[in-house]
Amino acid sequence: MSAVLDNILGAPGWIVYVVVGLVVFAEDALFVGFVIPGETVAILGGVAASRGHASVVVVAIVVIVAAIVGDSVGYEIGKHWGTRLLDLRVFANHRHRLQDAQDFLARRGGIAVLLGRWVAFFRAVMPALAGTAKMPYRTFLPFNAAGGLVWGTVVVLVGYLAANSYAQVERVMGRDAALGALAVAVAVAVVWQVRRRRRSADER
Repeated sequence: MSAVLDNILGAPGWIVYVVVGLVVFAEDALFVGFVIPGETVAILGGVAASRGHASVVVVAIVVIVAAIVGDSVGYEIGKHWGTRLLDLRVFANHRHRLQDAQDFLARRGGIAVLLGRWVAFFRAVMPALAGTAKMPYRTFLPFNAAGGLVWGTVVVLVGYLAANSYAQVERVMGRDAALGALAVAVAVAVVWQVRRRRRSADER
């Protein structure tokens, strides 16, 4: 796995930009987020930039633009084909989560579009749900743009800074210590995510 990741992260900059942009775009426009979360690929783009194979600024710009444009395409798909789309078999096992997303959108409007970008499932379906709900595009776009700007910047920087931190720890203390620190960071992130979801469930 390490060798595979090294090959991916060692790709030329233009390949990093194309792959990251396409996956982030497809996650929102075509629901690829059910298979490959765009957030993961955006973070890997930041890691590639930390290794000098790409520009962190360009990666961030690509992610932000792809996120905003992908959401806009997803919105249009939902606006024109939303009802039939939600009846597809691929969503059969996600009815409860879809209902949660629709309820969140009904309660919060544009704020749901902005905040939904931080949850993988919501990020994949919220633009289409906004279109299906006939939210005016002039309302959708500012929240979509704000969410794409903040989310894209944060996730790319997380990958960039985390990879640099890993490299620094490895140089000073060795690979085992670096892997241990990385494992602790991942565990903390997982615990935080689980607690956040539990609090969200309790509030509902």
